[in-house]
Amino acid sequence: MKQEYISPARRLTIIVPAYNEAASLADTIESIKAQTTPPAEIVVVDDCSTDGTAEVARALGVTVLRPPENTGSKAGAQNYALRFVATDFTMAIDADTTLAPDAVERLMRPMVVPDEPEGEPATAACGYVLPRYVRTVWERGRYIEYLFAFTFYKQVQDYYQKPLIASGCFSVYRTDVLREHGGWPTRTLAEDMDLTWTLYQAGHRVRFVPEAVCYPIEPHDYAFVHKQLKRWSHGFIQNVSLHWRGLLEVPYLRSAVAVSLWDATLASVVYLFLLPVLAVVLHNPWLLLGYLIDLPAVMVPVVAGAVPRGETGRALASIPAFFVLRTVNAIFFLRAAWSEWVLGRSFRTYEKGH
Repeated sequence: MKQEYISPARRLTIIVPAYNEAASLADTIESIKAQTTPPAEIVVVDDCSTDGTAEVARALGVTVLRPPENTGSKAGAQNYALRFVATDFTMAIDADTTLAPDAVERLMRPMVVPDEPEGEPATAACGYVLPRYVRTVWERGRYIEYLFAFTFYKQVQDYYQKPLIASGCFSVYRTDVLREHGGWPTRTLAEDMDLTWTLYQAGHRVRFVPEAVCYPIEPHDYAFVHKQLKRWSHGFIQNVSLHWRGLLEVPYLRSAVAVSLWDATLASVVYLFLLPVLAVVLHNPWLLLGYLIDLPAVMVPVVAGAVPRGETGRALASIPAFFVLRTVNAIFFLRAAWSEWVLGRSFRTYEKGH
């Protein structure tokens, strides 16, 4: 008897965690329903919202789950839904994130088709992330940050089949492996990083699919940037503290994390303190050009990522905002490292950054 072909999407459940996301949720759901290969089920977790999140979701005909009390984090909401998933694959998409029309189809490919004839499909996969709006200085800074990271860093990481993070706003997993590891971890503020590193240490493969594009809403003002960067910086430090022994056993990941840690701490000290102090002490303002020494290295991948999208002008106009955001990033990482490693004060309150 001929076996029925089952589309990868029909083996997929998409979980959308949502807390007070009525303003953005409809766009997210509609972009999922408009996919070239829609999923078997869309599950919105209304994490005890106080707005019309649940009503928006129900009006669009998706499954709505509501925990008895707020779970306290995105990971908690996703784990609440995971127990009800009956498909082979589980995808997580943020409630402020829309997808390119073929994003799900493209992201599912490495999950069902091995890279090599004798190989195994991936355990998890993540896509290309670009801000939906690029208007304020913070959105422009993040736009350049993402163009640089996903055009250069992520491509290099995927060459070694070790993307540093399967971005939490848009990623897919084998459901059985996800359950085997207890779902999304809640022990740090960066559950996507924690889960990715856990999968590597267990011998699983994670792939980056640059053709699968998603568009989250990024922080538009400093109040939201503050929440997001505080969560990200503490989450990174917490994961390094948690996983450092295991990272030693994964060669490329070990190197990638070491470079990221150097850039987030020691390079930040040089950037924020050493350069201006030397410029004053040595009476040499030319030393301040050190702030721009890596500009060509940033510009090349940024332009390479912008040209195919017809966004070269937008990218060039946004470069100054990138340096503003990089300065703020450095401050937050140093504060997080001082708090977590020196003072022993771990920040654990999950605050949404948009």
